[in-house]
Amino acid sequence: MAATPYRREELLISVIAGKLAGLSHVATGASSPIPGAAALLAQHRSGGALRVSVLGSRTNNPFTSGGVELFDCAAQGRLDAFFLGGGEIDGQANVNLVGTGGYPRSEARFPGSFGSSYLYFLVPRVILFREEHTRRVLVPKVAFISAPGTSPRGTYRPGGPHGLLTNLCWFDFDRARARFVLRTLHPGVSAEEVRDNTGFDYDTAPDLAPTPIPDAETLALIRGKIGRGIADAYPAFAEKVLGVRLDHAA
Repeated sequence: MAATPYRREELLISVIAGKLAGLSHVATGASSPIPGAAALLAQHRSGGALRVSVLGSRTNNPFTSGGVELFDCAAQGRLDAFFLGGGEIDGQANVNLVGTGGYPRSEARFPGSFGSSYLYFLVPRVILFREEHTRRVLVPKVAFISAPGTSPRGTYRPGGPHGLLTNLCWFDFDRARARFVLRTLHPGVSAEEVRDNTGFDYDTAPDLAPTPIPDAETLALIRGKIGRGIADAYPAFAEKVLGVRLDHAA
């Protein structure tokens, strides 16, 4: 039986949802429609046991003071997973959200660090997510460290990087060795393509495998209940990418 056609974004949603299984509380920050939809999919699979906080959502956000309460949850150990992107990410999982070309007179400016370093230190499972997989983004060394991927021995740090998802593959992150490990390749992507487009060095898992694709049931959920759930925070994404009719979104 032929697989049901899927969009790249739906594949990424499915992959992320699988990384959230068994957790208690997941939060997503600004400009995170794919992680937000993935968290809602994981919540559905958990039978509602997973608490999801989508900042900017009216229906999937219990907080009344935005990031302040989110930071409190992280400090109290009540947040299991979060997501970080970056204008640059290097092989030690350092993230640059400030800019390139020298600081403070950067040639290119990114959105800013906000609470990225704070959450990176406290949240046990931080998933790095950046759709663009190029040597422009995945660099040998970031120009500015907004949030460090590793810390010196003896540093109190319950949180840190769990892995990196791009439009080409999934990398695990080995915290003990401070090094990424290529774990799965998305359909149609070769190991050579990943190597050619990655600026940092990494290891390849001996059991490198294809990234699991979403089945028909998962796709129906994403295009239905999950799409409607993420629509209040990301209406354009829900409509244009997931095909949700906004007059039926709730």
